[in-house]
Amino acid sequence: MDAPLPQPKPRLATQPEHFRTEGPNAAVDWIIHDGLMPYPQALDWMERRVEAIARGDAPEAVLLVEHPPLYTAGTSAQAGDLLQPDRFPVFAAGRGGEYTYHGPGQRVAYVLLDLKRRRPDIRAFVSALEHWVIETLAQYQVRGERREDRVGVWVRRPEKAPLPDGTPAEDKIAAIGIRLRRWVTFHGISLNVDPDLSHFSGIVPCGISGHGVTSLVDLGLPVSMPEVDSVMRACFEQVFGPTEARSFEAA
Repeated sequence: MDAPLPQPKPRLATQPEHFRTEGPNAAVDWIIHDGLMPYPQALDWMERRVEAIARGDAPEAVLLVEHPPLYTAGTSAQAGDLLQPDRFPVFAAGRGGEYTYHGPGQRVAYVLLDLKRRRPDIRAFVSALEHWVIETLAQYQVRGERREDRVGVWVRRPEKAPLPDGTPAEDKIAAIGIRLRRWVTFHGISLNVDPDLSHFSGIVPCGISGHGVTSLVDLGLPVSMPEVDSVMRACFEQVFGPTEARSFEAA
């Protein structure tokens, strides 16, 4: 009789309701930027907004963007994981983690929240971000999962050949990388809606080899970015509380 295949170890969920806030100023600015935002512009906007939130001069915010094709290097990035350094521009991100790709068709959500007001627990915050993504995917009947040894959100691919050790194939559909300053978070998540998946081949994504990447469209779901934005907003509010739409210019 064949031995059962080894199964990936899931990470236990946190209690996302612990990150909600109440009161008249609880709404988080929900900002969608139209077009492709240059990465330095996003960094500059986050730097200024984080300081304003920490001072109490601005509401918390989520900024949703798409970037032109580029690679970003987190604080743990290894030089050998940048396989094609001349393919796209490479930026030092300042966030945790390693190399990742951003580009058209990928929804990047920069999440700027004051954990002093919510829950000053970084690991639990990362789990809450994962929970947000998992709930978003569930609206499309996609089962996203956590992994004990890998940050991000993963999708099992039983239709693909198993890995050499017999482990079922899995693809990453969302990456997470954060930074904190004075307990205010920035950077955040990237969800693959319909990016060019071949662009990930220029790096070892997040330093993890042996696994692939996927997207909602790659999984057979012909969704649009505005539709995904709407679902993401509803699921964000379940985890973190109310939002209020703002234009990028007004924010």
